[in-house]
Amino acid sequence: MKATEVGAVMTTDVVTVAHGTPLRDVVRALGEHPVGGLPVTDEEDRVIGVVSTSDLARPRPHPWWVLLFGSMPGLGRARTVGDVMTAPAVTVGARATVTEASWLMTGHDVERLPVVDEEERIVGIVTRGDLLQAVLRTDGDIERAVRRDVLGTTLWLTPRALAVAVEDGVVTLTGKLERRSDVDAAVRAASRIDGVVAVVDQLSYRLDDKRPARAATVEAEESVAGT
Repeated sequence: MKATEVGAVMTTDVVTVAHGTPLRDVVRALGEHPVGGLPVTDEEDRVIGVVSTSDLARPRPHPWWVLLFGSMPGLGRARTVGDVMTAPAVTVGARATVTEASWLMTGHDVERLPVVDEEERIVGIVTRGDLLQAVLRTDGDIERAVRRDVLGTTLWLTPRALAVAVEDGVVTLTGKLERRSDVDAAVRAASRIDGVVAVVDQLSYRLDDKRPARAATVEAEESVAGT
């Protein structure tokens, strides 16, 4: 099983701005490119923030034309990106799945994520639209993927070994497995399938193989002593 990764759907030709870029240049860049926001990077291409159209539209103590173009007595020069950007930036790695990126966007209420490498240097950008195109699947498609990839590939079970229900991308798993670790593996694998927005765990297990061996032995001895 291999879920779609962010690196497969991201845009690599990214327009960025620096911390000291004047806001007038940001407005110009947003007008020239069909994007709603720009990553802010330092001298080594590390992402330090994001500036979006909503950042520019926030209420200011002075009119926007003063901030962008003018100077009123006592105001000095125009404002820069560093004054209005959102920081720290919410970023994602290229090896993350599109489902993980979607959850990250939802959790932080953002429409785009800068994609970074291990040193936080920008390598691309991914938008909600990019993710939707990648995970656009019907509930039937998701159910078949769960039965094939989770039950078959991950757990080595028959496709009908567990009850699988999918509604609006929410997967519900019901049934009994041999070990507790199998339950964890099933939920984790299902959550990584493209198009899954949540997993409802209604699974039980026969053996708790994640408990310390000593605790399991004591419980067994107490059970025997009480009989």
